[in-house]
Amino acid sequence: MRKNILFTIASAMSRRKLQPSLQTGFAQRLVKIRKLRQMAQVQVAEVTGLTQRAISHYETGAGYPPAPTIVALAQALRVSADELLGRKKTKNQPQKMSPQMQRPWKKFQQVTKRPDKDQRAVIRPINSLARST
Repeated sequence: MRKNILFTIASAMSRRKLQPSLQTGFAQRLVKIRKLRQMAQVQVAEVTGLTQRAISHYETGAGYPPAPTIVALAQALRVSADELLGRKKTKNQPQKMSPQMQRPWKKFQQVTKRPDKDQRAVIRPINSLARST
């Protein structure tokens, strides 16, 4: 007599259910520090040489980065690896930007998304004005 046995393979289960500490620990710190630095996932990806998808993967807690990636993330976010890993508190809080500076800063951020040629065209007059004062 043959019995049908049903079973579930553990690897088919969601990683979030298997590793909930990622979302509450490293992933949340990564998001918090990135936002404190006013950086988008794409910007962090460009600086670290990773993809935006990888940054998102780490921020959602779906995976944990290897040691070299933690070092690259810490350098890109201008924090120590200890701060990123939660062993030390993040201390470099950004200063509040005055309302007079918020609008030009947003415009400058838009310019950084343009091609290099356009960026240089914007930076040259700014450099000229800065030298003349």
